[in-house]
Amino acid sequence: MVPRLSASRSFMTAFLVLTVSACTSIGSKTVSSNGIYDPYEKQNRQIHEFNKSIDKALVRPAALGYTSIIPDEIEDSVSNFSRNLSSPSIIVNSLLQGDLNGAGVGTFRFTMNSTIGFLGLFDPASIFFDIQEHDADFGETLYVWGVGEGAYLELPFLGPSNQRDTVGMLVDFFTNPLSYVGLDSPEKYFGAGSRVARGLSSRGRYSDAVDSILYESADSYSQARLMGTQNRRFELGDENANVEADPFALDTEGF
Repeated sequence: MVPRLSASRSFMTAFLVLTVSACTSIGSKTVSSNGIYDPYEKQNRQIHEFNKSIDKALVRPAALGYTSIIPDEIEDSVSNFSRNLSSPSIIVNSLLQGDLNGAGVGTFRFTMNSTIGFLGLFDPASIFFDIQEHDADFGETLYVWGVGEGAYLELPFLGPSNQRDTVGMLVDFFTNPLSYVGLDSPEKYFGAGSRVARGLSSRGRYSDAVDSILYESADSYSQARLMGTQNRRFELGDENANVEADPFALDTEGF
């Protein structure tokens, strides 16, 4: 068990160093008119078409069925549970960013919601104490540290991203304690299941907005690339963000 974990961490560290290094150099020939670096457009478009086919055949029907059958209160509880599981990673990233207030908010919310909130199924931190959700991830941490977003990437099943945020997702996975829970443990399936349900809930609730991008745009790839990138830049407070609202800003992990 220990050697395997050590090897995984070594691989992640090497991948992190190589990818973050790649984020610092951008060739002007592959920067779009919207300031998006996309040297892998051909491959990204292929993955985009794959994601659309999966969405059309599986994700969209499942999401619409889920939101039509499951009461809103239960959907909200499952989403709360899923977000609560990510709290340890949020706290760590807040500390790495030097955001002591954010770390304190994350710790308070995690404590309250994990206890009197029945493991996060309810959100007493917001309801009774008016302590609203605080979010942070390692992609944001890298941004705070001055790392550029690098090349645009469309990830299988997950959708729009970039090199920096892809590294961030990997690091967040390893900093989440549930990542080390054994495969035969029920907690492993609760976490994975809640994330899937949360994604389906968002896909179903924002179906019209997502459909307009994926199925009604003249070039759905360019539209998704623009909306996804601009939304992420806006979330980070990046001066390159020139939109404040977009229908691509969903509480989901892909289509």
